Amino acid sequence: MTELIQNHSNDFADKLALINQRIARACRKSGRESRHITLIAVSKTQPWSKIVAAYQAGQRHFGENYLQDAQPKIVQSSSMGIEWHFIGKIQANKTRAIATHFNWVHTLDRIKIAQRLNDQRPVHLPPLRVFIQVNLSREANKAGIDLIELSDLVTQMQQLPRLQLQGLMCIPMATRKFDTQIKPFQQLQQAQERLQTNYSHLQQLSMGMSADLEAAIVAGATHIRIGTDLFGARN
Repeated sequence: MTELIQNHSNDFADKLALINQRIARACRKSGRESRHITLIAVSKTQPWSKIVAAYQAGQRHFGENYLQDAQPKIVQSSSMGIEWHFIGKIQANKTRAIATHFNWVHTLDRIKIAQRLNDQRPVHLPPLRVFIQVNLSREANKAGIDLIELSDLVTQMQQLPRLQLQGLMCIPMATRKFDTQIKPFQQLQQAQERLQTNYSHLQQLSMGMSADLEAAIVAGATHIRIGTDLFGARN
């Protein structure tokens, strides 16, 4: 097991260095600093040995889509200081476990779920940090609130003290052209700016993955979610 973790660690460190180089270049292009970008390693379906290897390489933020797969990892990592981000679709019957085990939630898109997460967040834990997911392209197969409903949801969430709203999140349609990639990210950034007129604390944008992280960073991303380019193909 130790040898396996070491092999994974060496591989992850190499991939992490390449991602960090891409982040640095994008930050230079946009006049930003790399320290303002949080890299979330999307570890869904990855074995515990790869989590440990990534941790040993210096990674501290991990994203999980599936509660059942994530819970054993979170329990095993309880003394490691890992920040766990829930980045999957939220089912109402899973909110208690999500509110209990995760530090961040990126996929909030309706007040019913917000209320449940708020009410079920244990009182001994700090408020759960959350993003509102926006479905910019109105794709039927994607979660997320419509832009025209965003302001109302933000207003309602001000009454939920166990949630700490950080900002907005999106997953645009995939494309390989930079000029096309950046447009929805700019649209989300503009939506954030409008909200900041009344809610200046909304400073974070969760957007950008392996294929489009450069466009996301240029448009203002603070959190990027990288899976395959760090861990390789899922098992």
